[in-house]
Amino acid sequence: MTESQWDYLLKNLGRWSGSFTRLSPAGQVQSDQPSLVTLEALNNRQTIRQAIQKFDAAGKQIYDRTLEYSSLGRSTLFFADGAFSQGSTQFGAFAEFGAELGLISGDRRLRLVQQFAPNSPTPDNPIPASQLSQITLIREHRQGTPVAARPALTPEQLVGSWQGEAVTLYPDWRPLAHFTTALTVHLESDRLIQQISTPDMSFSSSAQIDGNILRFEQGRHPMQLLLLPDGASCNTPLRIPCRQAFLLEVGWLLHPNHRQRMIRSYDAQGEWISLTLVNEYRQNG
Repeated sequence: MTESQWDYLLKNLGRWSGSFTRLSPAGQVQSDQPSLVTLEALNNRQTIRQAIQKFDAAGKQIYDRTLEYSSLGRSTLFFADGAFSQGSTQFGAFAEFGAELGLISGDRRLRLVQQFAPNSPTPDNPIPASQLSQITLIREHRQGTPVAARPALTPEQLVGSWQGEAVTLYPDWRPLAHFTTALTVHLESDRLIQQISTPDMSFSSSAQIDGNILRFEQGRHPMQLLLLPDGASCNTPLRIPCRQAFLLEVGWLLHPNHRQRMIRSYDAQGEWISLTLVNEYRQNG
């Protein structure tokens, strides 16, 4: 029996303990709130009740919200393992914009919310653009399971030759696509050099390493890769200009030789066009 998007959502059921960590665009921690997110199935698994609770450092509840839903909106897609993304389906230079990208591995989840705020045109920049304004890193584990906190990702952990298997979903319900990927990363002084290949394209890029920030300045718009706690990474443009394709990405180093990446892609008209999940494995030698 073929599983549905709803079935994939059900793989997230449980009581998830963790924290919501708000970060500046440069990765500086602005707040860190313990959390409990409960997803339970009702009505013969046809309805989901989601309760979100946040607490202060003393354990006092400071946020409590409950949602119920029996269908999924067109802004959300799930993969077979329960990983998902939800967010804006259309970018507009004068509107708030953002997306959540969520990965799941057994009894652990890692979610990342990337938010952009509109900027007004100026004489120096007559074309309006949206600026990265806030990042929220959400690290969770099912209650009653071991907590295995991992340190922040480092450039050295990305070095090597990675072979990947990718699957792409489409919001217009086209058949999903499977393909292979190859990623090679090495360090030269204070720069990270990478080459990415898929059956349809191949390109190289390099980044200046500045602490926990990798700055990719080639191409039509600069990209920034933030190295975050728990082996996470956040890859975004710092500004989203109009009439240019762009992507939002989260990465998670699950094990020293296994990394996941999820990419939410938008076309030059600002329309959400695809969601890709990549499982990459570092090759020996």
